[in-house]
Amino acid sequence: MDISFVAGFGPIGTSDSASLDFWRGALGIAFHENAPGYFHTDDLRGVKTFAIWPLSQAAEATFGTPEWPGSLPTPQAWIEFDVASPAAVADAVDELRAAGHEILVGAHDEPWGQTTSRLMSPEGLLVGVSYTPWMHEQA
Repeated sequence: MDISFVAGFGPIGTSDSASLDFWRGALGIAFHENAPGYFHTDDLRGVKTFAIWPLSQAAEATFGTPEWPGSLPTPQAWIEFDVASPAAVADAVDELRAAGHEILVGAHDEPWGQTTSRLMSPEGLLVGVSYTPWMHEQA
């Protein structure tokens, strides 16, 4: 697997305002609310995206339901690694599976044009291996 860059990182928040109050209020990060409860910025230097991702939305994107499965640790944060192409996402999934890692959702196309897959790290981070076309330099 050849990771191009870290596409994004952020906490996985609850439905209350505590996460937003901390990250926006205490640290002064300016967010846009791209979807209800999903606070996002592309303006923080050093990371392509930093976002507070509600647990219900992370569960929906991973499992197709707003409830996180009780059989898995509840993630505290997410990190997404971008690879060179949609095919490279599928190759990464095959490589991770072959190494014995449990893939929560395999390579698939999201409605907004990103190709994603997800698994959990040993620390309980929700890890994405993705291809985000608008974040790659155009040739």
